[in-house]
Amino acid sequence: MNESAAVRLRQAVRRIHDAARERTATGRGPEEADDVVGTFATDGALGFDPFPFLRVLYEAGSHAVVIGQVAGIMHGSEEPTGDLDLLWDGTSEQAHALRDALTAAGCTHVPDLDRPQVSYQVAGVSGDLCTPALLWGEMDVTPCLARAVSAHDPGGFTIRYAARDDLIRMRRSLGRPKDHRRADELARLFP
Repeated sequence: MNESAAVRLRQAVRRIHDAARERTATGRGPEEADDVVGTFATDGALGFDPFPFLRVLYEAGSHAVVIGQVAGIMHGSEEPTGDLDLLWDGTSEQAHALRDALTAAGCTHVPDLDRPQVSYQVAGVSGDLCTPALLWGEMDVTPCLARAVSAHDPGGFTIRYAARDDLIRMRRSLGRPKDHRRADELARLFP
């Protein structure tokens, strides 16, 4: 189990906090992120702290996999973010675990988990909950769940996140400028 990935994420969260400390809230949520800078330029970066939610996901028995830029950071990306996106299998068992985690993390409006993609917000973080039913271009993301890697957080819990090659393919299939840039960065880090 990889502990350095969780440490990289903790360091990045501190950098994000420092970089956003002097910012004033604009009312722009992560859903209003542009395709170039991403969610770091939104209010999602203000007070960004995914760790309480990651802990309750683990404690609830969720098998959700961190995707998006948080997974990129765990693989070594230097680009900041302001959201935490997750991929989960869409089963009723895992929906129950996600509902428990969302409630434990202070979610006041648990989203309808019967949809392929829904937004969520808990204390410290927001993002999207995605299932393999969501269209990812030509890519079937179902195998990404089984190939996920794990990191042991110094706080005593495990974080599952997308394998590097899967994350690169996911980014390329989405095709936005930020996704291509971040996929190229990950490819350069590990040629």
